[in-house]
Amino acid sequence: MNIRSGIIAAIALLLPATAFAQDVTLKFGHAATSKHLFQDGLVMFADKVAAKTGGKVKIEVYGDRQLGDDKQLLEGVQLGTIDGALVSVPTIPLTLNSPVFDSLQLPFLVPSYDKMAEVLSSGVGQKLLDSLATTNIKGLGYIEAGQRHFLSRTKAVKTVADFAGLKTRIVPTPLHKAIWEAVGTAPIGMAFGEVFSALETGTIDAVEINLSSAFAESYYEAAKNATLTGHYFWPGVLMMGSAKFDGLTDEQKKAIVEAGHEVIAEHYALARDQEAEIAKKLEEKGVTVSKLEDLAEMQAKTKPVLDAWVAKDPLIQEFVSAVQKTN
Repeated sequence: MNIRSGIIAAIALLLPATAFAQDVTLKFGHAATSKHLFQDGLVMFADKVAAKTGGKVKIEVYGDRQLGDDKQLLEGVQLGTIDGALVSVPTIPLTLNSPVFDSLQLPFLVPSYDKMAEVLSSGVGQKLLDSLATTNIKGLGYIEAGQRHFLSRTKAVKTVADFAGLKTRIVPTPLHKAIWEAVGTAPIGMAFGEVFSALETGTIDAVEINLSSAFAESYYEAAKNATLTGHYFWPGVLMMGSAKFDGLTDEQKKAIVEAGHEVIAEHYALARDQEAEIAKKLEEKGVTVSKLEDLAEMQAKTKPVLDAWVAKDPLIQEFVSAVQKTN
């Protein structure tokens, strides 16, 4: 028996480690509802990982803030208490005190979903992801919630002048505050989970929002005027804790990295195609959807903000240059 056991052990040492890799289940969370584009994107990512690993790596998706809001998700990934997450971009500079991810929300910089996918899939998009390594985070890819527009309670915003003084919910980042002050609103920092009740009670007059969130969060019940401005995109960064990622086999890592990269273009195409469909659904709920009549004036008012932010970090400048080269 001892000789037989020794032979088995010797054979085991000669076989690839992957032959003995056990199945892995990873929990990924996001802070949007299960009807949101973030849910679609994470499911797309999970399906890709499963296909690449023959079902050996399973990604379980938890939406509806089940694992926490964006800040809690980000911190949980850092600490290793959450395996992975899809975190809205503005949370990253707000929590990690780094401005480089502000480059993804500079006003009116990126003209289309396709252009955004192209740049995020390029070398500069990877550099942004790699910059998270110093914070114990492995960046994997990007999933889009949709271009941001403007939703107001009682006053339809048709021109830039109509923005004046509107109490507008923003994520309280310096970039967003600067943009919306330049436009002329009275920006109010507020947690995402508080927006519906704030619209309902009149604590705020409006919210800058993507149509997918306006529909998924039922904001249309409290605000009936949507103005299409497309002032910036709202990417989520797909991430894992570095320690959790490093504990996987090389083959598992490869599958997850490939899936994270591949999902970028596919999900941006989905977000692009869904926007018009979601606008129609909002109209069916009684929302008036219109375009800003003087969009060029809004762009001009926010241009100084863009110029100021470009100077904050060389990686922001590199991202801006990459976008401009594709135009």
